[in-house]
Amino acid sequence: MHEISLVQALFSQLEELAAENKATKIHRVTMVIGPQSGVVIDAFRFGFETLASENTLIRNAELIIEIPPVNYSCTQCGHMEETKEDSPEECPKCGELFLIPSGGDELILRQVEME
Repeated sequence: MHEISLVQALFSQLEELAAENKATKIHRVTMVIGPQSGVVIDAFRFGFETLASENTLIRNAELIIEIPPVNYSCTQCGHMEETKEDSPEECPKCGELFLIPSGGDELILRQVEME
């Protein structure tokens, strides 16, 4: 489960940000995690909650996860389909099965609220 190592890296980044800003408590962390990033969101959330309980700086912090859309381009007709859900099985315009994804591979720390 590589999500735990991602959360550990996030916590290191949060600790650095808190030190730079002389903060002693983090209240909210907003992440952007794209469906094409390879991150299992439930596992990331579980790792965050588990590790946060052991960290006084981050304990009780709210984790907000934003999921950006993925654009799928049809190789046959060029139609563009945007979705936050699973990839479309076929082009809704022409029925082509081969669609090329773009975007949705983000893993970004968007915002941190601390005091």
